Formats: sequence, C-alpha cells, structure tokens
Amino acid sequence: MTKRAGSGSHRAAPVHADPAQVSVLTALSALADPVRIQLIRELASCADWTRSCGSFDVPVGKAALSHHFSVLRGAGLVEQRDEGPRRVNRLRRAEFDARFPGLLDLILRDDDAG
Repeated sequence: MTKRAGSGSHRAAPVHADPAQVSVLTALSALADPVRIQLIRELASCADWTRSCGSFDVPVGKAALSHHFSVLRGAGLVEQRDEGPRRVNRLRRAEFDARFPGLLDLILRDDDAG
C-alpha cells in the first residue's frame, strides 16, 4: 500500500523507465495502441512541459488515460512531473531516438505519407 501524506491530496511521483534499458518489444507494445500514438503525436507537436494529462482529447476515461501514460513512461517515451495540482508531460524524443533511431519518425509521420 502506498502511503500518502496528510490529507491524501499528494500523489506518488511517477516512475520513469530509462530508455536505454527498454527492450524493442516493450517499445513496440507501447506504440501499438491508437490512443498512445495520439498522445505521442500531440506531445511531439508541443513544447516540453506544456501539456497536462487532462488536456488531451482522447476517447478514454481518466483511469484508462492514466494507464496509457504509465505504459508510455514504462517504455521510456514520456516523462511526467507534478506542477501543483497538474501533472505535465514531455516526449523524451532525444533519449528514445538514441535507443531506437528512426522509430519515432515512423510513428510521427503523416499516415498519408506512405
């Protein structure tokens, strides 16, 4: 059981995988879901730390969205931090590209590109 401080308004800090330790299978599994691809594409089009978890227009509820972000963190794709009551995100593009060169380029390209 995770302990929470005081009134219970504090949440545990997110756990992040080191992209250098992520297997190709884990990376591909994380990128196999359309919701996670949408999250990655939206993050790629924004400046780091400007998007809170609730700002994404995805067809899932809060619990499912939390799960999707957990999978992306576990694959080394996303980093999150708390800023007051908001949890903000950044795409770990440089780190992920160092581990899997070209993979994000394929995911981020326009579907009509071929």
